[in-house]
Amino acid sequence: MPAHPVSTYRLQIRAGFDLDAAAAITGYLADLGADAAYLSPLLQSTRGSDHGYDVTDPTRVDAARGGPEALERFSEAAREAGLGILADIVPNHMGISKPQENPWWWDVLTHGRASVHAEAFDIDWAFGDGKVRVPVLGAPPAEAIGDIRVDPTPTPESATGLARYFDHILPLAPGSVHDTDDLTSADGVRAVLDRQNWELRFWQDEAAELNYRRFFAVTTLAAVRVERPEVFDAAHAEVLRWLREGLVDGLRVDHPDGLADPGGYLARLAQATEGAYVLVEKILERSAHEAAAEPPETLPAWWATAGTTGYDALAEIERVLIDPNGEQPLTALDGVLRGTVPVWTDMIHDTKRMIADTIQVSEIRRLVRCLPEPIADADDALAELLACFPTYRSYLPAGIDDLHHAVDEALRRRPDLADAVAALAPVLSDGSLEVARRFEQTTGPVMAKGVEDTAFYRYTRLGSLTEVGGDPSVFSLSVPGFHAAWQRRQASWPHAMTTLSTHDTKRGEDVRARLDVLAELPGRWGQTLDALREVASTGNGPFDNLLWQAIVGSWPASPERLHAYAEKAAREAAEQTGWWQPDEVFEQRMHDLVDAAFGSAEPIVSRFVEEIRDAGWSNSLSAKLLQLAGPGVPDVYQGSELWETSLVDPDNRRPVDFGARERMLAELDAPDATRPPIDESGAAKLLVTSRALRLRRDRPELYTRYTPVTLVGDAADHAVAFDRGGVIALATRLPIGLAARGGWGDTAVMLPEGTFVDVVTGRRVPGGVRPLADVLATYPVALLATEAAEATDV
Repeated sequence: MPAHPVSTYRLQIRAGFDLDAAAAITGYLADLGADAAYLSPLLQSTRGSDHGYDVTDPTRVDAARGGPEALERFSEAAREAGLGILADIVPNHMGISKPQENPWWWDVLTHGRASVHAEAFDIDWAFGDGKVRVPVLGAPPAEAIGDIRVDPTPTPESATGLARYFDHILPLAPGSVHDTDDLTSADGVRAVLDRQNWELRFWQDEAAELNYRRFFAVTTLAAVRVERPEVFDAAHAEVLRWLREGLVDGLRVDHPDGLADPGGYLARLAQATEGAYVLVEKILERSAHEAAAEPPETLPAWWATAGTTGYDALAEIERVLIDPNGEQPLTALDGVLRGTVPVWTDMIHDTKRMIADTIQVSEIRRLVRCLPEPIADADDALAELLACFPTYRSYLPAGIDDLHHAVDEALRRRPDLADAVAALAPVLSDGSLEVARRFEQTTGPVMAKGVEDTAFYRYTRLGSLTEVGGDPSVFSLSVPGFHAAWQRRQASWPHAMTTLSTHDTKRGEDVRARLDVLAELPGRWGQTLDALREVASTGNGPFDNLLWQAIVGSWPASPERLHAYAEKAAREAAEQTGWWQPDEVFEQRMHDLVDAAFGSAEPIVSRFVEEIRDAGWSNSLSAKLLQLAGPGVPDVYQGSELWETSLVDPDNRRPVDFGARERMLAELDAPDATRPPIDESGAAKLLVTSRALRLRRDRPELYTRYTPVTLVGDAADHAVAFDRGGVIALATRLPIGLAARGGWGDTAVMLPEGTFVDVVTGRRVPGGVRPLADVLATYPVALLATEAAEATDV
């Protein structure tokens, strides 16, 4: 693989699709046109983990995913197919849900601060009397003591014996069981527990009483201190071996904003990998008091990275396909449903504040403990500053303006905290202080949980806008605005990844493409939603809108998938129900609504889906071509070369039928093949994906610039076109409006002189002024390569 891949194909490696299964499809990936395979985390993770982000041992390849031998076999197969390999790594945290599976954590629990791994985890030893707090009890300790068993008999897991609480197993500290201890009595067990290097706590204490930093609010993921050189070296030894031995070519770094010093980490990683291709899962998201007055957040230019994993590109593609004329009526509909028109910045302030006041209390209390001097009302003021912070984080001294914004906004919203905020401002501005560094690590979790995992399920006027890294208050993007954004991308981060679907997206790309049509038909959607709510409603108008959109967007999804989505969406929204205290009455109405979609409401759903389906497919093909032809390194998420109608995880990690895709691709490549229709099979999307990927892989020299292509005529605003330096991409937008005006009419594209070949259809297109009705006669997209530059097999 060259210094950077031309494109990637994301594979979710798990027990049910291990590295050997992945090796078996490398030929298909090469035939599809992918340049590199992009693998989900491979290090040993918690047994049964489907995602791999809960690494338990960074020194070995996960056995359930095939182990080190399978990685070697996969790498060999990929090389034979001409594929590069990109691997996902997780430096920020480790999985501790089953302590016996994590040797580092197990040793810390056994030996406490004397453990050789005590400094690997971000533990506040002073808080908790030198013990690690373990919140696994189903009741307060005094009530749960009768269910705790202590056995000093040596076991394979622990030479010093074990404590057990149902399925939870913990190691006993050496010498902590005395001959005089009565292990059959509650007092005797309590005496032994008091001598451990861990303390069992009620699970509900996790929000406020923990003394180790977590990933977001996930108590079973403990933060790792890779800013310490010895911890970095130990945590990366296996990954660096992969690079050194040529098993992989590059890395994708999960959640760098959780690290103490992301820039320093990336610099060290670049040195250790000798400048290998590295991407970061960095969310660029600015939520300002007056968004229009604030510039978009940009990736720190000093980071040693090729760029982000592409959520920023996703947001731009999505919005250029959305009709701006739909904003006012959809906003009005939302206002009717909730009785008021919400202000996005106020909503996310409140949801972020809710997160700060609940599941992030442990982190805020640690910030208070880190203050150089006591400050009255510091906990309240810190929570308010976190709720007002406009980006994921700062990197002091960079980002100080974001802190100033948070201070000003906190003073505006909470003048009663003026003294505390004023006292905190200089402290949080001083990057040499621990409290300032930890504040930077805390803004991200509050943003992620408050915005993406809460507000996105409340702000429901158009579901396709509530996507990771996007600002749903920004409704659409003009064609000139899109061109400007992508010219910046080409100039600044030409090798960053672009994406449409990932394992973290709230909706698959083709669900969003279908929902984008609602902006062209807001009145029809309002009528349809009224009809659907007459059949079944949860009693919460905005949530009904979210759920019926999910049903329409993913139709025909199975009842099981939609029930699971409804439960997650409702509990994440945390308005009518929640994870800790589910409201059974509301959730029954919610499940009744899903059942109605397959019963009395099914004719309404089917009719409306039929009405918007073709336009949704048009949007899908346009989005795919814009991504695959545009600046950056496009990633195809597993299976999304056909229609990708997944909902939020774990739905988007469902198994993929690669055999069916391989057969379909062979049919498209047959000498006598005809161009497939745009239908339920998704063959048309497979055609567009494969032809675009192949041309990009085989002729990368055609992709050297980004220049908007001139369109003329009354329907010119219904297309996006750009020249990459030898290949021209054309994509349709707002297809409902285009059909309503009678089609392209006299609209034309201004092509350079010469002859072009549309690699999607194989048709030759003369240069000059060409009618779009001719160029886009078969599909809503075209990819025009100069005839001399046509790839040998496209």
